[in-house]
Amino acid sequence: MESTIKIRKWGNDLGISIPSLIANEFSLKEGLHVSVYDVGNRIVIEPVIKPDGAYTLTDMLDKITENNTHRSVDTGAPAGNEIW
Repeated sequence: MESTIKIRKWGNDLGISIPSLIANEFSLKEGLHVSVYDVGNRIVIEPVIKPDGAYTLTDMLDKITENNTHRSVDTGAPAGNEIW
């Protein structure tokens, strides 16, 4: 689905109006937080949480990238009854 909309001044920022067809398709509601970021020469807007507020393991794993993971941490040799 594609729409052409006009960017408008909103205080010191710029804003867009999301057409109701797109808002309804993605269950966007007033007050829902979204992430805005660039991918190449595109602007991507996506809900921070699912509209029903539920996260699934797949949702969370899909967000893992090389840029947001940390290196392994060595916690030393097993102590006690741990089995590695």
